[in-house]
Amino acid sequence: MTSDPHIKLRPAEPQEAAAIAGIVRAAYARWVPAIGREPLPMRVDYDKALKEHRFDVIVEGGQADGRIVGVIETMQRDDHIWIENVAVAPETQGRGIGRRLLDHAESIARAVGCFEARLLTNAAFEANVALYRRLGYVVDREEPYLNGITVYMSKKLPR
Repeated sequence: MTSDPHIKLRPAEPQEAAAIAGIVRAAYARWVPAIGREPLPMRVDYDKALKEHRFDVIVEGGQADGRIVGVIETMQRDDHIWIENVAVAPETQGRGIGRRLLDHAESIARAVGCFEARLLTNAAFEANVALYRRLGYVVDREEPYLNGITVYMSKKLPR
């Protein structure tokens, strides 16, 4: 995917809040039956979140008519980068977009002198937990949350 000239990773723009919300809702919809409710990222006010956190998107297609197919929301902490959300349009999943977004977050962390990335997910999102493990994330702890289990994961980044 990285060599595809029709794919571009760039910072999100404030006017893209609705498109980002749409990608997130579509990406997380598959998990609603598994946990019996909408996952928290589906309930975020993305107009507000775009003002408070860093968002980067992957756009497919030309500059003028490209569409967002992936998004990552990050927050810089003192000693790590927090990955608040990663979402990929369902029809483009399996093409390495999520991996590219996570690699980008890890690059952001290293650029600001942080050598750890952290995130959380729901234990019911087994495919996501497995993906994060394949990418080098380890489980730090698990905690009960809203009739489920939250899995906290981290990855040490090379210096």
